[in-house]
Amino acid sequence: FSGAGRKFNKLQLNANEFIILISDGSVVYAEALWDHVTMDDQELGFKAGDVIEVVDATNKEWWWGRIMDSEGWFPASFVRLRVNQDEPMEEYLAHLEEAQAGEEGRAGLGLLLGPGLPCKEQMRTNVINEIMSTERDYIKHLKDICEGYIKQCRKRTDMFTEEQLRTIFGNIEEIYRFQRKFLKGLEKKFNKEQPHLSEIGCCFLEHQTDFQIYSEYCNNHPNACVQLSKLMKVNKYVFFFEACRLLQKMIDISLDGFLLTPVQKICKYPLQLAELLKYTNPQHRDYKDVEAALNAMKNVARLINERKRRLENIDKIAQWQSSIEDWEGEDVLSRSSELIFSGELTKLSQPQAKSQQRMFFLFDHQMVYCKKDLLRRDMLYYKGRMDMDHMEMIDVEDGKEKDFNVNVKNALKLRSLTGDKVHLLCAKKPEQKQRWLRAFADERRQVQHDRETGFSLTEVQKKQAMLNACKSHPAGKPKAVTRPYYDFLLRQKHPSLPTALPQQQVFMLAEPKRKASTFWHNIGRLAPFKK
Repeated sequence: FSGAGRKFNKLQLNANEFIILISDGSVVYAEALWDHVTMDDQELGFKAGDVIEVVDATNKEWWWGRIMDSEGWFPASFVRLRVNQDEPMEEYLAHLEEAQAGEEGRAGLGLLLGPGLPCKEQMRTNVINEIMSTERDYIKHLKDICEGYIKQCRKRTDMFTEEQLRTIFGNIEEIYRFQRKFLKGLEKKFNKEQPHLSEIGCCFLEHQTDFQIYSEYCNNHPNACVQLSKLMKVNKYVFFFEACRLLQKMIDISLDGFLLTPVQKICKYPLQLAELLKYTNPQHRDYKDVEAALNAMKNVARLINERKRRLENIDKIAQWQSSIEDWEGEDVLSRSSELIFSGELTKLSQPQAKSQQRMFFLFDHQMVYCKKDLLRRDMLYYKGRMDMDHMEMIDVEDGKEKDFNVNVKNALKLRSLTGDKVHLLCAKKPEQKQRWLRAFADERRQVQHDRETGFSLTEVQKKQAMLNACKSHPAGKPKAVTRPYYDFLLRQKHPSLPTALPQQQVFMLAEPKRKASTFWHNIGRLAPFKK
């Protein structure tokens, strides 16, 4: 690299080259992947998509950067080096200042960096090259983990059980096999002579369902960190893992750092495709496929987030069940993984047609109903359940109900599709009835969605959730099992750097945040997890 202030167009830099480049006076830019919100005046706050000038990168985890007139520390994991370092940043920043003043400035900025950019083909070449380069590096990374760590661990049956290895490495071998096949497809579509003419969008579309295997890995990752944290307290495991790394000639990163890469990789695909679309002319043969691929990979990320949320909920469901008195039959988790709605209804069932006040809990596939204790209203007794897969829901008009020969108000009926059972349910208010009608429709949609996406709980996940419920701590005390995961995120901080942990969410990709559900809060008031 030569000349202070000169720009570069090198896609891959090792750490030393990067530091030398900055110290040489070259201007290096990074693009924010996530929002960094901070109250510390020594830290640099920014939003996803902001462009940051990197001033100092000597520390691996915290860099010093500048945006306009603001400078400060920021977490290196929140950004990535800009693919197109030769974009006209001075003009970009000048127009950005004008854009803040009015619409005219914004229009000028659009003309500068919009579809008419003269070097757009070169920009697309840079993005294509980055995708290909990072994909090849990723394959090598996965190979190193599988051959450098897993292969060696399997030889030491005195140190590792197969169950431990499954917890630590998850399904990374399956991911490795898939990624090799995916890379072969990319290589076939890659135009070496004229990279900007490459048509790689179809590769992502062809494998969009295959990428769902990352869901299992991402969900297991916190468990992997917990298991590793336990092992790394014993010196022989520390030495063993370090020997594996040196033998495979891998870079100086700890095993937990290597295992984080697949989580980061699946989040990076939408970002890369968004940048590729930005530099692809609508007339390009790859444009429609890249646009569809971007939406497909965003959907994959959303699906992974949703599955992670569902798995986090199963512990709550297991704890809820453990708080119910006189439970009978199979566990809720044997068929269900999501609480759809809950509330109090008046129940009438044939042949007695006796009116009963019951608490109903609608899950996917089934609805459980319980009776409140006469003295302790926060205690619930199990009374039965309904199989929603074999029930027909009927909206009942106010007035006389012919099956039960009674006058009803705010009622709905559940009729068995396989027998003659009929249940009449009455709400206190019309709006409560409407909410239940929506809930029953939501339950059917959820079941259909799970069927289409292939979502289901493994027997291990079900058993572990019930085991955790049996060992659950008193309310108000955090579970000790979660602590090592936070320790993993917090450790290796430089003492002179910011001490607060930035709130990075590697599973969320700038999607609207889900409103906090009040279901579990309400259930907690009715049936505390700890008796």
